Amino acid sequence: MNLTWMAWTLPTALFFITILVLLCGMAAWEYASPGGNPRVGILRFETTRGDRLFVSLLGSAFIHLAWLGLVGPNLWWALALSVVYAVGVFRYV
Repeated sequence: MNLTWMAWTLPTALFFITILVLLCGMAAWEYASPGGNPRVGILRFETTRGDRLFVSLLGSAFIHLAWLGLVGPNLWWALALSVVYAVGVFRYV
């Protein structure tokens, strides 16, 4: 099977490994504490841990796209901003 068209670079592999680790971590968290811990945050509707992970990943994607469009290809500060955003989502949403 020829997979060279996929351009598996180190950053691409790290991205997908990070997503896999996040999903495995969330599965272990759900196994240890079932129920998803639903709560009502600043959005004023009930969210679970999985909802908050999805919102944080989606927001991080938009942060990175905006950074690429407005600042340039150096994404380390966008990564730091995304981590702060994800912590905020898990804390307050």
